[in-house]
Amino acid sequence: MMIDQNIFLIGMPGSGKSTVGKALSKHLQMPFIDTDEEIVKRNGVSIATIFEIEGEAGFRQRETAVIAELTTLTSIILATGGGAILSAENCTNLRANGVVVYLGADIDVLVQRTSRDKGKRNKRPLLAVNNIDERLRNLLLIRQPLYLKTAHILVDANHTNRAKFIQHLIQKITAYTCSSQTHY
Repeated sequence: MMIDQNIFLIGMPGSGKSTVGKALSKHLQMPFIDTDEEIVKRNGVSIATIFEIEGEAGFRQRETAVIAELTTLTSIILATGGGAILSAENCTNLRANGVVVYLGADIDVLVQRTSRDKGKRNKRPLLAVNNIDERLRNLLLIRQPLYLKTAHILVDANHTNRAKFIQHLIQKITAYTCSSQTHY
């Protein structure tokens, strides 16, 4: 199956952007890029180190520069960081250059998934807190309207059967790309 548009994944930490992106990459035979991994690769330090030295604002500047560059590529699958939608520039670049898919998940699912990721604290410095549930609820309150405004497609990412979920997602993306290319 071939989709000739970029696919950009947005959503909260724990929504499965990287996992889904890798699975889509395999099924669609399109390159997968994770913005957080790209930032680490380009800077040679962890996201936690960037946060420590430059704060969240410095990290967001780096994230915006990477997203501006990556959204100019063609036929890629891109998993963005959970806070990428906090930048209007990122939202504009994502919407203008591909299909934006919001992976929405219930707060309990997000807490469960991110709580399992003890080793990812360097990757998720905003979740390096004692009460992950409260932090995720506060972040979701701020971000949910931005995810909904930015996305072309909304999918329920509370899935347990990955294969069925990926097939469903591919169908939604295909239907969207076909309908968006039809002009009367």
